[in-house]
Amino acid sequence: MLGTDAKANPEGFVQGFNDNAFHRYLGLQVAEQRIDYGRLRLQRNASTPTGIGGSVHGGVIATMIDMAAVVAVFSDLPDSGAPAGTADMAVTYLRQAHGTWVDAEASVIKRGRQLCTVEVSVVNDEGVLCARGRVLYAMRSGA
Repeated sequence: MLGTDAKANPEGFVQGFNDNAFHRYLGLQVAEQRIDYGRLRLQRNASTPTGIGGSVHGGVIATMIDMAAVVAVFSDLPDSGAPAGTADMAVTYLRQAHGTWVDAEASVIKRGRQLCTVEVSVVNDEGVLCARGRVLYAMRSGA
């Protein structure tokens, strides 16, 4: 699904992401991808896990933050490296996420040789900031 061929075939990456059974279950799709940026949309449905007061479950929000970071990182993979996975992630929940959809917007703020630093904002369908996250995504040498 999220292979190292993302640089050679970005459309295939997005299609593979959207076709993933877990992402489909959650209602999660890539809404936008450009260099060092990725935006995911969670279209809420009957199977969307919920938390307090019918809000989007915090684990789903954390998943959105992690996966939005992946979309941003995979937008411009270096020829000399390969993705190695999430090394660290921090989530700050600011308020419950309600609405018909929720977006996670990720921006790569630094690409190092071994780690990419990504900041992510989660907003609801009214543009209200619900959570912030920071992800360190590891890269390994060689393809």
